[in-house]
Amino acid sequence: MATNVILPALGMAQDTGKIIEWLKAEGQHVTAGEPLVVIETDKAAVDLDAPATGILAQVSAKAGDEVPVARVIALILSAEEAEAGVSQPNGAPAPAAPAVEASAPSPSARPAATPTVASGPPQPHGANGRRLASPKARRIAAEHGVDLATLRGTGPGGVVLAADVPAAANPAIAPTVAVSGGSEMSAIWRLMAERTTQSWTTIPHFFLVREVAAEALIAWRARTTQGASERVTYTDLLVKIVAEALRQHPRLNASWQDGAIVHHDEINIGLAVAVADGLVVPVIHQADDLTPSGIAPRRADLVGRAQAGKLRPPDLAGGTFTISNLGMYGIDAFNAIINAPQAAILAVGRMADRVVPVNGQPAVRPMMTLSLSCDHRVVDGARGAEFLSTVATLIEDPPVLY
Repeated sequence: MATNVILPALGMAQDTGKIIEWLKAEGQHVTAGEPLVVIETDKAAVDLDAPATGILAQVSAKAGDEVPVARVIALILSAEEAEAGVSQPNGAPAPAAPAVEASAPSPSARPAATPTVASGPPQPHGANGRRLASPKARRIAAEHGVDLATLRGTGPGGVVLAADVPAAANPAIAPTVAVSGGSEMSAIWRLMAERTTQSWTTIPHFFLVREVAAEALIAWRARTTQGASERVTYTDLLVKIVAEALRQHPRLNASWQDGAIVHHDEINIGLAVAVADGLVVPVIHQADDLTPSGIAPRRADLVGRAQAGKLRPPDLAGGTFTISNLGMYGIDAFNAIINAPQAAILAVGRMADRVVPVNGQPAVRPMMTLSLSCDHRVVDGARGAEFLSTVATLIEDPPVLY
């Protein structure tokens, strides 16, 4: 039976997603779990995996199309269905589409890599005389200024595949879009710019700042790390602390949607992760049910795949609160922009020795600064202060979480 390829929703307020690129051409064989199409949602540009093994057919959304979430954008047919022909919505048999024709490389593309010159039998061309190639091969060739007409294709009938383009040996670069002045920026960076602008201009932010002692947190990490199979970081401990604080203050685990406050049943902590071409926020789901040793491998996996550009839609979906930690960059304190539609985000600065009063006498202690950004439509100053006080207490005296 044919399997639907459905555009997923990654965010609670997401209505549509954009098709960036099909990684397989209609009529090609796909394997369940392999990247099928690059989609851009309100969270990031990510690969959507094939939900089944079979033949890609009836692709109804092309690159650049804005598609409502939950819409079927293609089918995956079994070999028997593909051979027999499956009817399209209008009743006409679904044709076996040829490979997508390659566009001529942009004149402004980067200097060409040394191509593999085609030789032997004539290479396949479309009706307009242009070389036939897969969408991914076409993108890589355009990015690196490679003339597809010079390449020998190893695909069906000599179609150029991504692996046939010399530049494919280099790590893939995120899809880019042209901006004013002829420069380029990644789709991830553009999406981040759009989302932060919308958040800053539409959400009434206010900020609460508190300095906390970090001695107990340092001791807790030392104990937790002993015997752990995965290296436990301070971020892992903060995820656990924030999840516990959200349990005690559910108003912070909420969103402003359609003029009302919506409370969330799950506590799903997003982590702001810097990648080469922007910022993404993968999510540790149901963090309140995990121990620090359970959080650590999930965090390591998510961060690693985020930096490798291999996040999947479920990794980015369902976040209810976000932590942004810049302590490892030597930042003392900062204010973060809320990751809409969440109600708040916690910004974490570095740990540093400072002179503080202890029993009326000056002493040097490791300290850290926390800044809580809140949506005033959901959280008032008092509720935000109570939540931040709970976080500070759990950092300074966390035995309840051991």
